[in-house]
Amino acid sequence: MQGVAGLEGTVYANIRVMLVSVIIPTYDRPEFTKEAIGSVEAQTIKDLEIIVVEDYSGCVSAARNFGVEQASGQYIAFLDSDDLWDKRKLETQLGFLHDYPEFKICYTNEKWVRNGEHLNPMRKHQKYHGWIFEKCLPLCIISCSSILMEREIFEGLGGFNESLPVCEDYDLWLRMSLKYPIAFLDEPLITKRGGHADQLSRQYWGMDRFRVKTLEKLLRLNLTDEQRRQIKSELSKKIEVLARGCWKHRRYPSSLFYCYKRLRLT
Repeated sequence: MQGVAGLEGTVYANIRVMLVSVIIPTYDRPEFTKEAIGSVEAQTIKDLEIIVVEDYSGCVSAARNFGVEQASGQYIAFLDSDDLWDKRKLETQLGFLHDYPEFKICYTNEKWVRNGEHLNPMRKHQKYHGWIFEKCLPLCIISCSSILMEREIFEGLGGFNESLPVCEDYDLWLRMSLKYPIAFLDEPLITKRGGHADQLSRQYWGMDRFRVKTLEKLLRLNLTDEQRRQIKSELSKKIEVLARGCWKHRRYPSSLFYCYKRLRLT
């Protein structure tokens, strides 16, 4: 493997053109990262490259985008350093995309493990197939580690939004599902491991703040009347949740700010 400097870190990548490029962003997680890489090396297809971005900047979006810039694969897959793949993941997804060429993007089901215990996903995390934009509005239903897409799709969408410290995947899947059908393969081909203190989702209060920013930005796009209605409906719900949450935690100026924002929306 060859090292490539950049993003205040290092990328390690094979140098010949590959079918699939696997991007793994990580920061100070040597054991997790080693296991994640091992699950990629165990894949039943071998025509792939692994690009590990040591992300010193603290921006996972920038790390993933930088990894794609170094990639040579026709297809792009992402793997968070604390997640694992089933050895048949890529083979199964590539086989589906070959058999159903009307799809350029697919994702899989998942297993959840928290602090070593297996969990059952909640009903709100149900997965959907096809034109799923409306289903993606309430929350992020696609795990980044589960998706496989043609590289030109990712590049055409401009990659992850680097201004978002979290919910960058929610943002990208919404922009993606506006333009493309997304296939769901109902096999748990990834394992999501949670419960550790350095997870980004545990470092920010009010995650809906960032989802609101995404939805407000979407409203500037060329949308159908129905898409605009769907976005405004979800935006109103999220703003109300934020207003109530801020009031409960005595963040009164923030609560009034969100109340005013919701009034303007209606």
